[in-house]
Amino acid sequence: MERKQLIAEVEGILQTYCEGCLLKATFRKEKGKSFAHKFCITKCTVGEQLRKCGEQLLK
Repeated sequence: MERKQLIAEVEGILQTYCEGCLLKATFRKEKGKSFAHKFCITKCTVGEQLRKCGEQLLK
C-alpha cells in the first residue's frame, strides 16, 4: 500500500473509532493518561490495526 493511502487509513480509523471513545475517556479520568494510552496501544483492537499500519509505514 502506498504511504499516502496508509496515512489516510490511519486518519480514518482515528476519526471513526478513537474520537469520542468512551473507554479511553473513562480510563483517562479514572486511571490517568498513561494507562489509557497503554490500553489503546496494547489491548484495543483498533490500536492493533493502527500498529499494523505503523509497521507498514516503517518499511
